[in-house]
Amino acid sequence: MQNSKRTGNELNRISLQAFKANPKLPLILILDNLRSGHNIGSVFRTADAFNVNKIYLTGISAVPPNKEILKTALGSTESIDWQYMEDAKECILKLKAQGIKVYAIEQTVSGIFLQNFKYLPDQALAVIFGNEVDGVNQELIDLCEGSIEIPQFGTKHSLNVSVSAGIVLWHLVNQLLTFNK
Repeated sequence: MQNSKRTGNELNRISLQAFKANPKLPLILILDNLRSGHNIGSVFRTADAFNVNKIYLTGISAVPPNKEILKTALGSTESIDWQYMEDAKECILKLKAQGIKVYAIEQTVSGIFLQNFKYLPDQALAVIFGNEVDGVNQELIDLCEGSIEIPQFGTKHSLNVSVSAGIVLWHLVNQLLTFNK
């Protein structure tokens, strides 16, 4: 059939060992004070799909092998490099000291709409996602290079954090793929 689903073999999945050995994209995620292990696990799975370099879990965010994380991560906690740091401020400052640009994914008065954000492959980038209710803490936003906002047109102006991570990662990876053509 012309448009039939691909089998597992046709997807050319690589082994965990091969995945870990492959070069990663210069993308880092910071998940600060996420209450839901399901959201964290979902972000891990998305990070694996897009070959993200590392995830930092900060604040009250649960860490693997939390049961809720493992349920939605489907093994990606083994493929994605991650680290827990209690203080997100310390995490941001550490990354900035390494020359990594850090942006908050948040709705702010001077934010850049996602479609206008330009990401070049020679720049390591970290994006921080905040709590499901309160978003990214203002003190952390102030430490960032700026903020990136996903445009929304409904009445809620609110997306689930794991959905936001998927949208942002797809946009950034798409820019890298387009840039490298």
